[in-house]
Amino acid sequence: MRKVAVVGVGTSKFGNRSDVSLPELAWEAVKEALDDARIGTEDIQAFVVGNVGGWSSEALPAVVVGEYCGLVPKSGIRVEAACATGSAAVRTAYHMVASGEADVVIAIGVEKMNESPTPTVVEFIGRAGNYFWEFENFGLTFPGYYALYATAYMNKYGATEEDLCKVAVKNHYYGSLNPKAQFQRAITVEECLSSRYVAWPLKLYDSSPITDGASAVILASEDVAKKLTDTPVWIKAIGYANGTANLSKRPDFIGLEAAQTAAQMAYKKAGIDPQNPVKYLDVAEVHDCFTIAEIMAYEDLGFAKRGEGYKLIREGQTYIGGLIPVNVDGGLKAKGHPIGATGVSMIAELTRQLRGQVERGRQAPIKRGMALAHNIGGTGHYAFVTILSLSQ
Repeated sequence: MRKVAVVGVGTSKFGNRSDVSLPELAWEAVKEALDDARIGTEDIQAFVVGNVGGWSSEALPAVVVGEYCGLVPKSGIRVEAACATGSAAVRTAYHMVASGEADVVIAIGVEKMNESPTPTVVEFIGRAGNYFWEFENFGLTFPGYYALYATAYMNKYGATEEDLCKVAVKNHYYGSLNPKAQFQRAITVEECLSSRYVAWPLKLYDSSPITDGASAVILASEDVAKKLTDTPVWIKAIGYANGTANLSKRPDFIGLEAAQTAAQMAYKKAGIDPQNPVKYLDVAEVHDCFTIAEIMAYEDLGFAKRGEGYKLIREGQTYIGGLIPVNVDGGLKAKGHPIGATGVSMIAELTRQLRGQVERGRQAPIKRGMALAHNIGGTGHYAFVTILSLSQ
């Protein structure tokens, strides 16, 4: 297997993007990535489009996006892994390069969720689990799924709604510094606590929004990467695992087994001690579709012991200057969660972080040259953990 580097990244403005079509939105990210890599579409040998769809107008988005971006008739494919679709796209592109099938491949994540009304989007996401057992019979929506985890976690470990809100406050703070974020306004704990309940104990400000957005990353083989850039960011490892479709078969509701498995896989490949991963990492992007998801991620990734993740946010340890900065782009909570693009945007953000190219106030100190992306599909139905590094 060949070594693979990120050589170009791009991300559109996230939000309600009624001003553009789906392929136009994708092109915003693709153009920025091409400019970043200083190459043209003629240099791309294959493309992978991550898109969940169903709520948007294009039933065959890979074909439409590929044609609009000038990538047809090169090899193109669409992938889907629920909310982890973007990471699945990056992984697919990674293996195309690592295997020797292609030297330069672009992974594009794009979603136009606002083309459907909110109830339709809520239903589609609620179908992420076992449709007939959970959604059809019991009406579980996505907030409902994570409310089950939140109540179980709070009951077992003593975390509070205020602890959950502190995750939202942190991520909105960093989102206010990110010009690409959907929400660019800081909030207070009091505002979060007084926001309306969506599924107790989760409130409006505990929840990520419905988002349109796109992101793209260009991957290249070792030889090509070194010709294109002096600052390649290497994909050190990718761990991925699946959880049960039916939540009743999960061992507990205090963490995600698939995320734990994916993290162990990635740590082993990257040579990271799973007992103390923060010793190796400068910054992390974790899947905070709801505030409880970020707290569980701290524990699933080994940043904190089981049952102590909420203490990290309570003590401010996941801000810049703390134990490990987490979601300093605003995360899904404030940057937005365009499902097919989220995982790709994590890689784009971490690439810029490692290069020292993000906006003032949210640049993490880069001392070890390594970063982690944690992307979950559904409620642990899919889990991807990707390790990026400045060194090979």
